[in-house]
This record gives sequence, structure tokens and C-alpha cells, in this order.
Amino acid sequence: MIVEDRVRVVIAEDSVLLREGLTRLLTDRGHDVVAGVGDGEALIKTITDLAAGDGLPDVVVADVRMPPTHTDEGVRAAVRLRRDHPELGVLVLSQYVEEQYATELLAGSSRGVGYLLKDRVAEVREFVDAVVRVARGGTALDPEVVAQLLGRSRKQDVLAGLTPREREVLGLMAEGRTNSAIARQLVVSDGAVEKHVSNIFLKLGLSPSDGDHRRVLAVLTYLRS
Repeated sequence: MIVEDRVRVVIAEDSVLLREGLTRLLTDRGHDVVAGVGDGEALIKTITDLAAGDGLPDVVVADVRMPPTHTDEGVRAAVRLRRDHPELGVLVLSQYVEEQYATELLAGSSRGVGYLLKDRVAEVREFVDAVVRVARGGTALDPEVVAQLLGRSRKQDVLAGLTPREREVLGLMAEGRTNSAIARQLVVSDGAVEKHVSNIFLKLGLSPSDGDHRRVLAVLTYLRS
């Protein structure tokens, strides 16, 4: 099967069944899974070897918790890889929303990052779309992650200048949705969404010179507070 958006993927997941399942999901849709590993150290070694040989993959899909302690090995490896290879997309999977890990992962570069709950993998199309989006430099945040981080932000009054509708639009932007997708979700016109997005940029101090990354920067504004 040939797909226009074919991406090269490395999967880091200690559950063999889940790792094989993710591999099947992606390969069935025409993507290349170039390696599968079961712990953070193996992930770093694999990416280092690929960088020195065939070239970096487009994206790493990694579990937050992996051996030996099953605490934060996966996300630590992901943060290190983002530091060492800023062009590498990283999509982290987690059983639960863990704000500390989500914030740490998202606090660096504003390109090519995602954080999804494992339940989202069951929604095959959304999962594969998220992998491709992160591989291409976009973002993919689970709605539950967005909800919790936005909730924390409200307490810190970071987004005090936004209206309730603008907050809602920002949350959908954080999930990686386009303006058209947001319009369909909120049952409003594309023009109305564009106006809300422009207001968000203005209120968060993001100028046109920030280019296409303003959408990501708008989301990261409250994550970095």
C-alpha cells in the first residue's frame, strides 16, 4: 500500500502485544515501522544508530512508563531525544494524564510533539492521523490532557483575557484541529473561528512575524507558565 504521507516510525513500548499492534496499525496504512524497542535505553541507542546510518525516522511513538522501574523512563528518553534531535517528532502514549510529564515534554520546542492517552489508540484513524501530524512538525494533544492543563492554567490566571469561547477554541487548537474542524465541532462558520483565533493571538501577544507556529505557541503559552 502506497500513501502520500508515508512516514518512518520507531515504536518504544515494553508490551510486546501493544507494540506489535501499533506496528500493524501503521504498516497496514502504508507507513514504515523501522524499529520496535522495549525500554528507554534501547530507544536512545536505536535513534543514535539510525542517525549515524539510514537517517532519523520521522517520529518516535513512546510509552511514558517503561523498564526498568516503569516510572518515567519513556518520557525521559523522549525529552532527551527532542533535545538531541529537534527535527525528530515525538508522540508519547500514557495510561493516564500525568501533568508533570506532559508539561515537561511540551515545554521545549513547539514543533513535532504529541501526548495521547492509550485509549485513543482504539480510535485508529485519529491515532494514525496524530502520528502523521507529529511526524510533519504539528502537535497532537489528547482532549483530556488539554482539559487538565487548561484547568491548571485557569487557576494561574494565565488566560484571564480570553473569553469562554476563545478558551474553547484554544483547547481545540491544542488537540491539533484545523480551523475548519473547529468550526464543525462548534457548529459555527469558518470565519467566526478565524476571528476567535486572531483574537487569541492578539491577547497572547503573538504577532504575525511568528508565522504558522502561532497556533502551537498559543497553546505553549499557558504550558510554560
